Amino acid sequence: MISAARAAQRWTREEILPYKSESPPTKARHLVIVQCSWGFVNPSPAGEFQALVPSGASKGDYEAIELRDGNTNVYGGKGVETAVHNVENVLGPALIKAKLNVATDLKKIDALLREVDGSKDKSKLGANAILGISMACARAGAAAQGVPLYEFLRKESGSRKPYVMPVPFFNVLNGGVHSGNTMAFQECMVAPVGAGSMAHAVQMGSEVYQELKKVLTKAFGPTATGIGDEGGFAPPISQPHEALDLLVTSVENCGYTGKIKFAIDAASSEFYKGGEYDLGFKRKLSETYTGEKLGDLYQGLLDKYPIILLEDPYAQDDWPSWTAFNKTCPVELVGDDLLATNVDRIEEAKEKKACNSLLLKINQIGTITEALSAAKMAYELGWSVFVSHRSGETTDDFIADLTVGLRTGHLKSGSPCRGERVAKYNRLMDIEDEIKASGAEAVYAGLELRTTHSA
Repeated sequence: MISAARAAQRWTREEILPYKSESPPTKARHLVIVQCSWGFVNPSPAGEFQALVPSGASKGDYEAIELRDGNTNVYGGKGVETAVHNVENVLGPALIKAKLNVATDLKKIDALLREVDGSKDKSKLGANAILGISMACARAGAAAQGVPLYEFLRKESGSRKPYVMPVPFFNVLNGGVHSGNTMAFQECMVAPVGAGSMAHAVQMGSEVYQELKKVLTKAFGPTATGIGDEGGFAPPISQPHEALDLLVTSVENCGYTGKIKFAIDAASSEFYKGGEYDLGFKRKLSETYTGEKLGDLYQGLLDKYPIILLEDPYAQDDWPSWTAFNKTCPVELVGDDLLATNVDRIEEAKEKKACNSLLLKINQIGTITEALSAAKMAYELGWSVFVSHRSGETTDDFIADLTVGLRTGHLKSGSPCRGERVAKYNRLMDIEDEIKASGAEAVYAGLELRTTHSA
């Protein structure tokens, strides 16, 4: 049973990045610590389990609502003391009173949290308050069962074995609202599909990242190696082909041509206005595209470069463009802002045949069991699931276990740089080692990353 709930306000890494020009100068996240105790036939000591809740710079309109204090004199209005209060004085006491068992009652715990909040989008008490408790209770549940978190989440989700180690998509070039350069597209990623293991994939991604730094220094000088929110470089480029050409060179220099594929997160809701897309929104020169014209741009990039995934190529409510592009799209077409890890949005996308993959962000929906339900629905539709971090990330490595538990086959957690990004990759390598040491099987997803969940 849950015996105590505590919370505190803590910083994200973003708060010390003075170059961040497109969003507020400070962001805050909060730390939620839930102290749990439970009984066994052979009793174990009570444990204390914690979770760190991330934030995002690029947010969709359909996400669960983070509760911020709004006091501009403290953290620029981004403080979360109200959410902290709600954990300790509203949600925590309700859970303690309910006497639920963390080992078996995660669904009931999450349902109670939603009930106490009472709003559809968790805006009353804050998704950032609710999610922290949900994550911490999942950790407590795993400990109560005596299993790793990824195994606990596997059983909660109904996933099968063997375990699948995901292909990491490293965000090595930043643009959009994640950087101070003029590139409209938010992320350009490299995916080591030709690796033989998780550890090998991290090695390949890290080597390409370091080679890219050399390529950028040679092309633009050492000042071009400053990094964006997610640890990717933010050189003085504005066009997507410039970014992809840099990746081609770096991959080739490392000898990984054919073994590493590319992905793009356009985050196009950020530059969609008045029915058009302005790729010059960070420059003084307007560069507008209709949905159809933008589709031609994407198709040209797909024809020229080894791209295997496109995320949010269109804005969250531009359904006609999504549907039209999905008819002929030859790669994984991922909905982020479009879907917001929300089953209602997934259902609408199904009806409109808008995409073929779900981006899974736990703080978009606000509880772990709702995230698991969203993934299950996506799988039932024959879609892929792509697990994601947030730009305002923390050192919490929960999504690494989630990715393995759900057998999603791929995730993105930023570049192989900055502690809050590397924490996830380190955890994945630890999981791989743990599984092998236990004698169980762990399969690296590789080129089958989209379908490995059903294998």
